[in-house]
Amino acid sequence: MAGVAGRPAGDGWVDVHAHFTTPEYVAAADAAGYGSPDGMRGYPAWSAAEHLRLLDDNGIDTAVLSMSSPGVHFGDDTAARVLAREVNHVAAAAMTDHPDRFAFFAALPLPDVESSVAELIFAMDELGASGAVVETNAHGLYLGDGRMDPVYAALDERQGILFIHPTSPACHEATSLGRPRPMIEFLFDTARAVTDLVLAGVPRRFPRMPIIVPHAGGVLPMVADRIQGFMSIFGDPEAPRPDVHGDLARMYYDLAGDPFPRLVPALLTLTDRGHVLYGTDYCWTPAPGVARRLELIEADSPDWRASTTRAARSLLDDVRRG
Repeated sequence: MAGVAGRPAGDGWVDVHAHFTTPEYVAAADAAGYGSPDGMRGYPAWSAAEHLRLLDDNGIDTAVLSMSSPGVHFGDDTAARVLAREVNHVAAAAMTDHPDRFAFFAALPLPDVESSVAELIFAMDELGASGAVVETNAHGLYLGDGRMDPVYAALDERQGILFIHPTSPACHEATSLGRPRPMIEFLFDTARAVTDLVLAGVPRRFPRMPIIVPHAGGVLPMVADRIQGFMSIFGDPEAPRPDVHGDLARMYYDLAGDPFPRLVPALLTLTDRGHVLYGTDYCWTPAPGVARRLELIEADSPDWRASTTRAARSLLDDVRRG
């Protein structure tokens, strides 16, 4: 990936967890009854110009754009297909206009798998997407479900990146207790979805598909030993024993959210620094929050910028070569 003018490639941060919205997307969500996404008050505004200003202010070379929860499927397959195509064109236009500053992960109209495969192929082959963003569940369809395999096969063929983003679990009405779901529920649904992915053997069946897990893994670093131990004792004795630790160690994890000072040390018992990537969660995290969290990362270690940027550029370059 080329560097920004006046700055050598690899010097600035690469943000793999960056979001965008459009007025048309917000209007469609509102009309479908999703005006308070995941218990939040509403949607943030976004523009490429404002995003570029944030990148410059924080020493970020490149942001990989993606849609956040609740995604593009609000209950109607046809409307979801149209909306996915619309937002993917917006992200592609930002990348075309600023090729050194933006990349993107394609939005997919899941749980409509057939249409999602078609949109993924179009977005990667025609628009230049680096992979796809999938929510931890799509209206109850979790990531280890065999119906998802065609999506993974299309990504694997292209060495495309699977970027996982949390959403409200199917049971959130009973578990969130009226609080915004991104605070707690997102972290647990991430663990639920990634565990399902691993126990279904997806990382081993589709080895050319890198997987990025958000928010430093959520609660995964704390429960990985329990998952491995439980499967070793109570798993099907006739089935191959899953290598939970090995599969989780090979995934990538971004630093969006508030992973310092407690979560990152736990994450580094699960994987190494070469599998940790930078993420802002902008525009859902406002600009002052991005700056504050960046200060915490740099205070933890001045080496984070070089290691996360090196890993992110390698992943994105592999997609282009693939």
